[in-house]
Amino acid sequence: MPGCSTFLGLSSWPGLVCFYSRAPWLFIKGEDTRKTFTDHLYTALVNAGFRTFRDDELPRGENIKPELEMAVQQSRTSVIVISKDYASSEWCLDELVMILERKRTSDHVVLPIFYDIDPSHLRKQTGSVAKAFARHEKKQSRKKLIKWRATLAQVADLAGMVLQNQADGHESKFINKIVNVIHDKLRRVPLSLSPHLIGIHSKVRKINLWLEDGSSDVCILGICGIGGVGKTTMAKVAYNSNFRRFEASSFLENVREIAENPNGLVHLQRQFLSDILNRKVKVHSVGQGTSKIKDVISSKKVLLVLDDVIHKDQFDAILEMKGAFKAGSKIIITTRDAGLLTALQVVDHVHTVETLDVKESLELFSMHAFGQVHPIESYMELSKKILSHCEGLPLALKTLGSSLYGQSLEVWESASKKLEVIPNGEIVKKLKISYTSLQDDHDQNLFLHIACFLIGKEKAVIVNILDGCDFYTIVGIQNLIDRCLLTIDKDNRVKMHQMIRDMGREIVRLEAKEPEKRSRLWHHKDSFNVLTEKNGLETIEGLALNMHCFPVGTALRNSVLETYGFTRMKKLRLLQLSHVQVNGSFEEFPKGLRWLYWFEFPLGSVPCEFPMENLVVLEMPYSSLTQLWKGTKYLPSLKIIDISHSHDLTETGDFSSVPNLERLNLKDCASLLEVDETIGNLGKLIYLDMEDCKVIRKLPNNIGLLKSLETLIISGCSNLNEPPMEIISRMQSLKVFKANQIPINRLVTIIEEVKPWAGRNLGNSWALFPSTLVELSLRNCNLSDDIFPIDFGNLFSLQKLDLRGNPICSLPDSVRRLRRLRYLDVSNCKCLKSLEDLPKVSMLYMNFCPFLEKVSFQSISCLPDQLGHFLGANSYRDIPSKLFEIEYWFKLEPIGKVDAEMINLLSLINLESLTPIRMGTTSGKLDSVQGLSESGIFNTFFMGNENKVPGKFEHRSKASLPLCFAVPLLLNSRIRGLNIFSVYALTTSASRHKEEDIQHPALIVICNKSKGLKWIYVPSCWGIPSKGEDVIWLSHWNFGNQLEAGDQVSVSVLACYPGIQVREWGFQVVHEPVNSQHNTDLNVIGGDFSELYLLIPGTYLLFGGPIPSCKLAKRLFGQSFFNFSGLIADLNAEADVDWQRLLFGEALDADAEVARQRLFSKTFSANMQRLLEAGTDWQRLFGEEFLKNSSGLIANSDVGVEVGNEDLQKSEGTLAVGPTGELQALKRRVIDIIDRIIPGVLEESIW
Repeated sequence: MPGCSTFLGLSSWPGLVCFYSRAPWLFIKGEDTRKTFTDHLYTALVNAGFRTFRDDELPRGENIKPELEMAVQQSRTSVIVISKDYASSEWCLDELVMILERKRTSDHVVLPIFYDIDPSHLRKQTGSVAKAFARHEKKQSRKKLIKWRATLAQVADLAGMVLQNQADGHESKFINKIVNVIHDKLRRVPLSLSPHLIGIHSKVRKINLWLEDGSSDVCILGICGIGGVGKTTMAKVAYNSNFRRFEASSFLENVREIAENPNGLVHLQRQFLSDILNRKVKVHSVGQGTSKIKDVISSKKVLLVLDDVIHKDQFDAILEMKGAFKAGSKIIITTRDAGLLTALQVVDHVHTVETLDVKESLELFSMHAFGQVHPIESYMELSKKILSHCEGLPLALKTLGSSLYGQSLEVWESASKKLEVIPNGEIVKKLKISYTSLQDDHDQNLFLHIACFLIGKEKAVIVNILDGCDFYTIVGIQNLIDRCLLTIDKDNRVKMHQMIRDMGREIVRLEAKEPEKRSRLWHHKDSFNVLTEKNGLETIEGLALNMHCFPVGTALRNSVLETYGFTRMKKLRLLQLSHVQVNGSFEEFPKGLRWLYWFEFPLGSVPCEFPMENLVVLEMPYSSLTQLWKGTKYLPSLKIIDISHSHDLTETGDFSSVPNLERLNLKDCASLLEVDETIGNLGKLIYLDMEDCKVIRKLPNNIGLLKSLETLIISGCSNLNEPPMEIISRMQSLKVFKANQIPINRLVTIIEEVKPWAGRNLGNSWALFPSTLVELSLRNCNLSDDIFPIDFGNLFSLQKLDLRGNPICSLPDSVRRLRRLRYLDVSNCKCLKSLEDLPKVSMLYMNFCPFLEKVSFQSISCLPDQLGHFLGANSYRDIPSKLFEIEYWFKLEPIGKVDAEMINLLSLINLESLTPIRMGTTSGKLDSVQGLSESGIFNTFFMGNENKVPGKFEHRSKASLPLCFAVPLLLNSRIRGLNIFSVYALTTSASRHKEEDIQHPALIVICNKSKGLKWIYVPSCWGIPSKGEDVIWLSHWNFGNQLEAGDQVSVSVLACYPGIQVREWGFQVVHEPVNSQHNTDLNVIGGDFSELYLLIPGTYLLFGGPIPSCKLAKRLFGQSFFNFSGLIADLNAEADVDWQRLLFGEALDADAEVARQRLFSKTFSANMQRLLEAGTDWQRLFGEEFLKNSSGLIANSDVGVEVGNEDLQKSEGTLAVGPTGELQALKRRVIDIIDRIIPGVLEESIW
């Protein structure tokens, strides 16, 4: 078959024949099948169009290694036929090493064919393979034996074809299948990817897991995000990693662009059918194509990617019949339009692509700008400036980096300044696609208004402004969100990526060369010039000018403008001024203004002649106003007034002229004496902010008449003489009330007699809050257990309660009755001792509560759905140091108080004789023996050696390899769990480590192979060994039904801190009567929090204590990643399970270039030494028998890292390590494993 390269090897053929050309290859070896299977396979491949080679035509004795190497290099696929005598041939084994090295360094495809041999014989190297190696050992070096064994094991783990398992053992049918598979593999090749893909593993991992989930359903996943963020790249990487799992695959790139051409949809249908059927297919119409597609997709499990879909018809033309696909098919759609994914109604999952973080951005930019992972030192500051402009957008980082490659500092400085005004044209062109795809000019103009003037403002304010400009703003904003042109943050503010903003502003700039002819003026120089030259035209709809954009000390910065400059701007609707001084009559201002923002407005009041009739939003923060306006001027359109931080304001003025006012912001008007009583007439007012109006003494009497008011903020109004609660209680619509920093006696009338909680009767001093409240904030109000005359019991709708900074010791009973409460903040409550009987809150802030000891819930049903989110709001360093119990999840108590049943299970007798031990926790140190219960696991630590381990442990080990067992079947009893012990101590090399710095010295890994489950446990409390002393760690795991008779289980204990050695460890199986009952499911490992601990499907990373595991090891250990090395070491613990692939999928080539940079860094060997010091078990990291009984050490060499002892012991099916190519494989594997556990950790300072 022209263009297809194949390489086929069989055992012990004496000669070689090859065609010396660039034509495809087939190389055949196989003495024992020469005239049977080999000959038949050769004939079938030739007949199928493959160019095939025999080696019996080469002259005997001639060195054919160079020709063989060239064959492998020029081929795209190798087919290795392995018979029972394959391992007898040294020549075959050397060839195999060469082929797999080619596979490792490129996209070379390898297909093993197992002819009358079971792959397990190669993996375990038994039977004929063992006999062959017994002969090899007599004349080959240990180094070569290790290499051969490792290579055979790798081949056994590849997805190959076994004669006994296919075609009922019939060779002719088997050969036909081989030909079909080779044909399919050669036809379907990986897609090309651009170099320097940064952080792609972590971004694609969830997609790979979805593609590999084995579901029998037809599933569709949408990938969405702004233009240039990497949607297509992610889809390509995922496709390359998984397309061979499917019977057919097709990647339709640039759907939007192709579909816009004549017969574009027909072309896409034709390409799809050709990819699936592997032949050209004629399609004349969309209807005909749809019909053919429906016939084809029902018979093959397909992976289909539709890239850059922007209209629904582009989707429908390919697969409007989701139900017609064969079970197990997967479809991926990439789009800039998130709304499209919703409209399709068939998308099962949506993956939003995020921009790169700072470190990833710097690396990607540097690779394109400097050809290395970091900037040249002299370019660092300019690089950071450009990075800030790109905001993590890969398209911008690559484009700008490439454009500046090799340029001087002067060019960089000029380019940086240019970007502030004119964005890169190539970037704009690609981003503009999202703009042009908007439905109409309504949405386009709305986008331009926001891009030029309104980014960062609250959505509600923008809606008022633009609705006043005759836009349909709510639906328009949603359309922009769907196109990934806008986002709304948690504070309900409109956000836009800086490159998207620049694209919108560039569209406006290109409207005309002369600024006065454009529709919007957003740049300070353009606006200033138009106003000073007084040549503005009717075309201008919006203008922004910030005089502080001019350099300090220049005359321009202090210029005074003439109001006449605005006269000709008849269509001006949006005006944004900052630090602007004007002179002249305000009658000159345009009468059509809808939004006026004037930061530091210079006058004492708004002039009467100012045309405000059509004004919708008036914002004058930090103004010089003493009074908003004088007299009365009817302003029916005005809905929002913001005069916050106007420190000279003493009175508000009459509100009768603004009957439709909805929002009033008086925050930090420090001189304001009173609010005019006419505020009570504002029937539409929904928001009133009077925070830090420190001199105001009373609220308007009729403020209680504000029937529509939803938000009232009086925080910091510390001089209120009249308690406002009686007024506030009449507000029928109030949802948010904030009264921070107001002493309780100024909020309510205090009763004369203070009674305890239970007996308090508020009597005539009743001061209930409105029952409509959803959010209540009473920070720093001096609330205490003695003075807390507020009954929260009627706040049935309350969801958020902020009691931060109050001297309470516990929560009042009324708080516990808040059934809808979801957010509780008690941070900085210095006297707080307990939080008991909490309702089901989802977020709890409790930072800086030094005496808080316990958190409990009203019932198990009140536990948070996601505990990581529940505690995720707290800074790790600020979690209460005395917090020793979170009910149902975590409890630390003296060993004497531990439940007697648990003491008996662990055979702990004479508790008083246990030697006290220094205990380490995530938030402090303890000095007595403690019992730790978390995640269904009980632990205790005490001093002693292996002779003092209580109980009988039938399984014991002094090695780090796992101990395996089968769960026995016993009559009248069942397995309850496991007791595990370990004895660990400081090594002699630990002298430089301070004892008090030791954290998480060891971890436990348990794997139920039968159920495909794995638990990795890092306790939140640990015993600290002293020099010359050992620590005993006893642990009981309650497995419930997770372990059943017949299950194959492995257990291991690993050191995971530098200078810690596990001297001995072991376990025993604990049984209980069949009829025994557990108290709750939470006593079983993981309890109800199994999803919280899920690392990847089937694997649980159990972190207890007050640190949620959702942040994984990086949060627990910080940058000291070597603390986590024991976990890394465990990944490939069992020889028959490839944990790296099971946990993290196949290795991807996308980061190959960056990986090489890391692999050969000068610090690699030093870091490997640190991993060794951390107790890393290299046998377990690289295979079960790797370096067995070897004294080899990793040391510096001219190639980076190598194994010092070349006479390595033989390895059972593992990766060999030597000073050349194998060394690079070792380093690549270490990097890949580490990077996949915690993406990006290699970019930390340790690496």
